[in-house]
Amino acid sequence: MATSHFQQFLNQSTVADPSSESTLDPDCLYGLYVSWAELHHVRVKSDQAFRAGMHRCGVDVNNCHLHMCGPAAADYILTSYPAVA
Repeated sequence: MATSHFQQFLNQSTVADPSSESTLDPDCLYGLYVSWAELHHVRVKSDQAFRAGMHRCGVDVNNCHLHMCGPAAADYILTSYPAVA
């Protein structure tokens, strides 16, 4: 079975930390996804489609215990907080 682009996003841009209480909220997770999609020239899906894709991948966007990592994380941070750059 082919890996969905949502699973590729999770594999390349997130790391799980079940013990952490400071993780990505749904808006940040979607923003990270948008950064990842743009970097990989993948058409961005709607928030609703994203949430459904995350559900299929076993991710509860409201309680995901995920942290961002990789190039998409850097892009997301620089885009979200331009004063940092």
